Amino acid sequence: MEYRVIKSNRKTMSLSVNDDLIPVVRAPYFVSKKQIDAFINSNSNWIENAVQRKRNELDRYHLSDEELCHLIEQAKAYIPSRVDYFSELMQLEPTGIKITKAKKRFGSCSGRNSLCFSCYLMLYPKSAIDCVVVHELAHIKHHNHSKAFYNLIEQYLPDYKERIKQLKA
Repeated sequence: MEYRVIKSNRKTMSLSVNDDLIPVVRAPYFVSKKQIDAFINSNSNWIENAVQRKRNELDRYHLSDEELCHLIEQAKAYIPSRVDYFSELMQLEPTGIKITKAKKRFGSCSGRNSLCFSCYLMLYPKSAIDCVVVHELAHIKHHNHSKAFYNLIEQYLPDYKERIKQLKA
């Protein structure tokens, strides 16, 4: 099996799959090729599943220019209304809202509390979109992923863990 190795000053090995559908092993400098091969072999089922998930993700985001424009318009029409709804409910006000074409991240919150959302969110169920909206709004109060941050999300979306799974399907 073909794979890529990235060695760095770390303590453990990890696996991911890049956009070329090639497994990537991140490993400490001291780990041998034999150990890396054993790591790859012991995680072959995970790798197969991860490659399939990545393939599905890439297929989902492969849109024509016309389809992408339509998705952006949908996002501009839908997402700000959900931000308004949850913003009022949570008493948290963003300084701005922007729709992007980001493929690697569904949303972000700047240090100045401006929110960005990917138009690709529109390919997911509305309940999952709401989860991203609440997540980003929660960053206005907690600029981290602390327990208090997740408690705030859970206060407004008790089923947020189930909603997150929709984004990974």
